[in-house]
Amino acid sequence: MGQVKPLLPWGKQTVIEHILSVLRDCSVEEILVITGHEREAVEQRLVGWPVQAVFNRHYAAGEMLSSIQVGLRSASASAEAALIVLGDQPALERSVVDHIIAAYGGGQRQIVAPSYQMRRGHPMLISRNYWEEICALSEGQTLRDFLRRVGEAVHHVEVTTPGVLQDMDTPDDYRRELAASRGAHQTKSNTEL
Repeated sequence: MGQVKPLLPWGKQTVIEHILSVLRDCSVEEILVITGHEREAVEQRLVGWPVQAVFNRHYAAGEMLSSIQVGLRSASASAEAALIVLGDQPALERSVVDHIIAAYGGGQRQIVAPSYQMRRGHPMLISRNYWEEICALSEGQTLRDFLRRVGEAVHHVEVTTPGVLQDMDTPDDYRRELAASRGAHQTKSNTEL
């Protein structure tokens, strides 16, 4: 990408601030932001937010899995599940998060993931029962490897937004997401008139 994705402008905020504003309005008790590249700049944007920044020392070598492992190890002892939210997925919607949490239903379903047109996306909620297994995955493995292994334990919640599949890996992705967001905002404004 060539830029720190969470710090890209998103309306009057940055991508990370937009994501945090969505999570703040959901029934999430603890928010951990796992930092890596440009840690200081990201942490500076978190000042004033009710979150805890946790540095992933292995961010350069570990891909997303190492950040997930750091987050799971850093979660409070009272946490019964973790909602894994990508820091480069600004299309995150509160309704999707609420739907996933409701589907989890206090642990009746151990892993809940959104599905759009039969494709699994993010954010994903994972019961503490699986954290040890995820933390035991070695470098080179991915969360996808874990999900393949547990297969039937994953409960898919059908959603109507493709945003659960879209993250930003390239400048074109960022421009696409920004344009989609502006279009959605414009449609919402017109509807409110």
